[in-house]
Amino acid sequence: MLARRLAAAVLTAGLTLSGVVIAIDTTPAAADSKDDLIRQREERARKREQIQSELEGIDSSLSTLYLQLEETKSQLAFAQTVLAQAEEQLAGAQRKQEHIAGRLVAAEGERDRISDDIEETNAQIEGNKGALAEVVRTSYRSGGANLGSLSDLYEIGVGEDSVQALAARNAAVRSQTRVLDQLAQLNAKNRNANARQEAVTELITDLKAQADQAVADANAARDAKEAKTVEISELQTNQTALAGDLESKKEQAIANRAANDAADNELKNQIAQIVAEEKRRAEEERKKAKPRPGPGPGKPAPNPQNPKPKPGPSAGLIPPVPRPLQVTSPYGYRVYPITGGWFMHNGVDLRSACGNPQVSSAGGVVTATKPARGNGTHGNQVIINHGLIGGVSYVTVYNHLSGFAVRPGQSVSQGQVIGYTGATGKVTGCHVHFEVWKNGATINPMSLPGF
Repeated sequence: MLARRLAAAVLTAGLTLSGVVIAIDTTPAAADSKDDLIRQREERARKREQIQSELEGIDSSLSTLYLQLEETKSQLAFAQTVLAQAEEQLAGAQRKQEHIAGRLVAAEGERDRISDDIEETNAQIEGNKGALAEVVRTSYRSGGANLGSLSDLYEIGVGEDSVQALAARNAAVRSQTRVLDQLAQLNAKNRNANARQEAVTELITDLKAQADQAVADANAARDAKEAKTVEISELQTNQTALAGDLESKKEQAIANRAANDAADNELKNQIAQIVAEEKRRAEEERKKAKPRPGPGPGKPAPNPQNPKPKPGPSAGLIPPVPRPLQVTSPYGYRVYPITGGWFMHNGVDLRSACGNPQVSSAGGVVTATKPARGNGTHGNQVIINHGLIGGVSYVTVYNHLSGFAVRPGQSVSQGQVIGYTGATGKVTGCHVHFEVWKNGATINPMSLPGF
């Protein structure tokens, strides 16, 4: 393990000196892009819900066509965002691919240089081995068995060649030592080179795997880009076709709007009659309450039975569905999606699942339960007269119900279930449409305390 770490350190130093910096390539995290896409999806869902509320009162075929167009526009914008990200990913993959390819070329070059060094060192080792063998042979011919040993000095005779033999043997010893030192250095150099070669070979294997992955990533990014480009082209074609269809049906949309206005006026007149009747009754009760002359002498005062007082409406109105309330379309003027004209939204649309119960906002009497057939955009509708609250007439209206829980003429208490959330009438999805009429004119329900 230590040898492997040392080899890696040597390799890093060698490659750095060769002008190659070994670094780990990193790809930027895609978390931000993912969050952006999630936010876009949520915004698309919110926008669709808003548009569905704005399409209230439009014929179902027109509503479907308009929703398809808006959905296509939304999908197109989303696809263009994804395409931009795919292009960015492709560019990043290509940069990474080029970077890895450069590192691979440098590593292979370093491997070749190390191989050349090993080959050259091996040749030097072989040469030194030959020189050492020659030294041994020379020493042997000079009569020495153990070159350079102390016993050689004592064995030198007093013959005529003693001085010459001593010099030859000393030279042989020095030559042997020098050759052995050179061999030791060359062997050490070779061991280091072999370690470097092993490390660079491992690096090359790893880089080749990275290069293969980079190619695969680049190809995947390229495929994603091409697929998204085709999708965008198809969406653009579809958008053009839908826009043309919608333009050709604007007259139908205008007729729908006129029918809606007529239905709203009819409801307004009906509520005006309720208000007028309440005021008439109040005036009659006021007159009846005026003091009358007392009975004459001998005539006992009348003792009429005291009828049960009519329960007055609860203090304040409550929402038709439980809090917290989620407004999908507010009260007030808004743009008619298809024609672009402005119209008055007399109530507030609240989020509520199909079949959820809706309750009466206050005690009162059910004036009408109108079935969806023949009731235009309103669908199944409940109208409740709450009488006078503080001298002011209040009437509430509940549209698009899936079913009724009350009948005309029935007295209801505050919080009593009067029907269930639905999508009847000219609407595109289940929701609450709730109106509050005060003295014959609509007000914003969300301005009331507790809403």
